[in-house]
Amino acid sequence: MDRYERRALQRKVQEDQIPSEEQEEMMRNLERRETEYMRMQRRKIGIDDFEQLTVIGKGAFGEVEHVRSERNLLAEVDSRCIVKLHYSFQDSDFLYLIMEYLPGGDIMTLLMREDTLSEDVARFYMAESILAIHSIHQHNYIHRDIKPDNLILDKNGHLKLSDFGLCKPLDDKHSTLLLENDDLTSQESISETEGQSGCDKVPWLMPKEQLQQWKRNRRALAYSTVGTLDYMAPEVLLKKGYGIECDWWSLGAIMYEMLVGYPPFYSDDPRITCRKIINWRTYLKFPDEPKISEEAKDLICHLLCDVESRLGTHGAEEIKVSYQVSKN
Repeated sequence: MDRYERRALQRKVQEDQIPSEEQEEMMRNLERRETEYMRMQRRKIGIDDFEQLTVIGKGAFGEVEHVRSERNLLAEVDSRCIVKLHYSFQDSDFLYLIMEYLPGGDIMTLLMREDTLSEDVARFYMAESILAIHSIHQHNYIHRDIKPDNLILDKNGHLKLSDFGLCKPLDDKHSTLLLENDDLTSQESISETEGQSGCDKVPWLMPKEQLQQWKRNRRALAYSTVGTLDYMAPEVLLKKGYGIECDWWSLGAIMYEMLVGYPPFYSDDPRITCRKIINWRTYLKFPDEPKISEEAKDLICHLLCDVESRLGTHGAEEIKVSYQVSKN
């Protein structure tokens, strides 16, 4: 058992005041995982141990970063809501991550096929997304890339969170990250956005033709090397300090897209998207069609809001208490 995992477990035990019997069980589980990891380490796994059957998808190509954080998270977080890493190895050319196979596709593909989801279906996926995000926040990680492409479905239709390449660890639960020379946003695009004051000149609703074009380009935008800004919180774009609460903003934008058919601040111009997000008070609106319940609007508005009043900022229990207990 490495020191990192032991320290993380001890911190969790102290913060959650877990009973001694449960502490012992958690320690035994961690020791079992470490034993299995050491067993796999002794047996050298390589590309020759696998047979490529077919290509199931292609993403953007770029330099591999944050590998240590991703490995630590995958080793530390034992949750059914997280995509599991079975093996990792490298050769002279590539780094290989062998993940569990999830045949259900991703939420982005589902939205492209269905256009919108019913509130019952959206509620199910939101609940499982909340559990997944909470499972990494418990270990003091920020995902920083919550979007429909990274919400994957297993063979039974349950949702799992994937792609931890942009995860960042926090030293403690009150820490924030400062975006200096960060890899999430372009300083040039943000400075241009902040320098333009004509926000009211950008129409809130784009013409149907532009919306259809955006939907046709949805997958290309998602897998471009530039990435998509649609789900990024304003405090991230403004290069202010931020913490786990930025992941809850992203989930609010996804919920909006599930019910409306497009993200709340979409545009075919990234600079306009940035401008809309930063000025979210002006641009967060709901169309007349499709009809959305007041309860759904309320949750979205409590996720797409200032950090100080954003649900989840003080833990996922805020969301559970507000929208699960109250309904029972």
